[in-house]
Amino acid sequence: MYKSRVIIVGFGHVGRGVLDALYESPDMEIAGIVELPHNIKKIKEEVRNIPLIENDIKKLGKIDVAILAISSRKVPEIAPIYLQQGINTVDAYDIHGESLIKLREDLGDMAKKYKAVSIVAAGWDPGSDSMIRAILEINAPKGITYVNYGPGMSLGHTVAVKSIEGIDDAISLTIPKGVGMHRRLVYVKMKNGYDLENISNKIKNDSYFIHDEVHVVKVDNIGGLLDMGHAVKIERKGVSGKTHNQRMEYTVSVNNPAVTGQVMVSAARASLKQKPGCYSVLEIPPIDFFYGEKQEILSRLI
Repeated sequence: MYKSRVIIVGFGHVGRGVLDALYESPDMEIAGIVELPHNIKKIKEEVRNIPLIENDIKKLGKIDVAILAISSRKVPEIAPIYLQQGINTVDAYDIHGESLIKLREDLGDMAKKYKAVSIVAAGWDPGSDSMIRAILEINAPKGITYVNYGPGMSLGHTVAVKSIEGIDDAISLTIPKGVGMHRRLVYVKMKNGYDLENISNKIKNDSYFIHDEVHVVKVDNIGGLLDMGHAVKIERKGVSGKTHNQRMEYTVSVNNPAVTGQVMVSAARASLKQKPGCYSVLEIPPIDFFYGEKQEILSRLI
């Protein structure tokens, strides 16, 4: 059996989740990890048998899929590098709204041009949670869905804080207030010479945080606060046909990087079954995410 050759671009928390999921995927093999030079030195001992490179992926031979375990804000810049080489890409872009739709359109044009496939927002949320929201709305087309995240660490929000000048380390926790509203608790370890009030204002005005209640706390050590657990409760109250008060609920508590990495690996598999273009997870048949014989999958899940 041919094994799809996959590279991991970025080896932070999510990259490690991707690596674990690839190890457990019998139809895939890890071709290499792409990282910045100073990070390569740090992770060499951790992944001794996997090639580590800075950017020249030609050294790795044929690549089928590049899984982009990077900051969402880097995806529009990095994804085209691989699509232009005819390599499929999967990302976990987690900024909801217009920027996501535009990214899908831009990467779609490029993917078609170079006969590749890009799957965007294929993480936990957006991603697998998007599928759940769709299922609930199929059951009750009229109504309101509330998505309540947490309590737990938000990877996207944490990365956004860490990118702010003056931050040495940080963690952003999401606390649900109910009916889709949230409180963000941001713990920051600051570099010398920076003002907490100024840092707080930058965080609160960042697009990741601007719509929520935000509290910024200065600490001396982030390590003691680190917990990769996260949770979500998706609730819908709506109407099926003419019947009102249909109530549905989906609740999970997960290790954020692990489930994000797993969804991305499943999406990498699905990317190999699509025509050139860019897709969200809602546009792909669910069965394409699975490894195994079609009849067995249908027999098990239908």
